[in-house]
Amino acid sequence: MFRICHGACNPVFADSHLGKLCSEKSHSGSTRAQVGLSRRQWLMASLQAGAWTAIGAAMPPSEPIVAEAVAKPEWLPRPAPGVEIWDAHAHLDGGTGSPADRARFLLKYMDRMGIRRMILCMGPKFEPDPTPEQLREQNDAVLEAIRVAPDRLLGFVYLNPKHPEASLREIERCVVQGPMVGIKLWVAMRCHEAALDPLMRRAAELRLPVLQHTFFRLGGNLPGESSPDDLVLLAARHPNVNFICAHSGADWERGIRAVRAQKNIWVDIAGFDPTAGLVEMAVRELGPQRVIFGSDVSGRSFASQLAKVLSASVPPEAQKAIFWDNIARLIEPVLTRRNRHPPNPS
Repeated sequence: MFRICHGACNPVFADSHLGKLCSEKSHSGSTRAQVGLSRRQWLMASLQAGAWTAIGAAMPPSEPIVAEAVAKPEWLPRPAPGVEIWDAHAHLDGGTGSPADRARFLLKYMDRMGIRRMILCMGPKFEPDPTPEQLREQNDAVLEAIRVAPDRLLGFVYLNPKHPEASLREIERCVVQGPMVGIKLWVAMRCHEAALDPLMRRAAELRLPVLQHTFFRLGGNLPGESSPDDLVLLAARHPNVNFICAHSGADWERGIRAVRAQKNIWVDIAGFDPTAGLVEMAVRELGPQRVIFGSDVSGRSFASQLAKVLSASVPPEAQKAIFWDNIARLIEPVLTRRNRHPPNPS
């Protein structure tokens, strides 16, 4: 009986209670009483072992188990077919090396994220209240970056309303005689001030869009920092200028409502954390033709900002307007004029 049981203890039973008992008997030569089994228990164990041996012999060898091939999941949703992505709000800060080095770095990640074109403004070191000399340095950095890939990189000229003559000269140098396609205003002065009017009149003449930083900041805005309410006042005085309300005021529900009635204001959705409902609200309240994608890189990542649009419940035509059509339409007059009258290289 012990021999039968021992012979039946194949690898199937090696880790079982029975297998262990059999192994103990074969090595120690102990009796049935020593392992604590009755005659009936040994008989049942022998029958079970014989049955499993017979089943194993009758079964054909099985194929090795192979993991089922699964398609690699999309790690990021993609835009609708035929939609190009243009980033209308980007910066050169946050990197190392020259502005050209920074441009090449950004292009690498633009390619990774599927971004076709980008508008840069301001140099690697932000100057909130730049002198005329600093304005020129800021814009020189953007000009250097644009030269790396002029078919993909565009620029907005950075101005300071406290220095209107210097700012007008920068428009002439960087837009009329250069490759830039719009104006960038930051926090040197609140934008409702009358000091901006000469710059806005020139913007109207050249049909330049104006990107104005705006915030509804908790606890009150910084000195010189504009709110969407300030921008509404400026836009109402200059109905022939197209304005972009940068960051949608950050407090975007309040910002979208603030500019809703002023039809020459677009909102960009750059800069703050991706939040469900932002793009849907902007499209609902303003229409898809007044919403523009921007990343605010390097203050934010491409992926987090793209997610605002790619995860939004909007139709493909709205996605196309946000990613591409709207900003392309705003800068089209500048590009058309440049094609007709190329800048003098001197």
